[in-house]
Amino acid sequence: MNTVARLSPLLLVTMSAFQAALAAGAPWGRASYSGKHSGTLPGRLRVASAAASLTYAAGAATLASHRTHPRVRRAIGRGCVAIGILGTAANALSPSRPERMWSAWSFALAVSAWQDLAAASEKPDRT
Repeated sequence: MNTVARLSPLLLVTMSAFQAALAAGAPWGRASYSGKHSGTLPGRLRVASAAASLTYAAGAATLASHRTHPRVRRAIGRGCVAIGILGTAANALSPSRPERMWSAWSFALAVSAWQDLAAASEKPDRT
């Protein structure tokens, strides 16, 4: 696995931590959900952030583990590419300046996951 591909779990952990902080009540509403909420997010968005945090953490753990089956790794990698591309577009178009910085993070996730998929395709699948 190359250096760029190894970034995916780290990027996911950081995204998970940010979402966990939002769920816990961190006053970062301007940096999320189109920046429509200054301060702490309302309850429904805090629940959404908790779910996102768990999802990102699970993806990071799955990609970081050497025990992950290659097919599972590819599926998670494809999901990360898709989330990265969609996140890049959504965050770049956000009216919130603080949220727009996440577009670079999302783009890095898409590129890193793409590199991980490319590296995995070079190795034979032993299933």
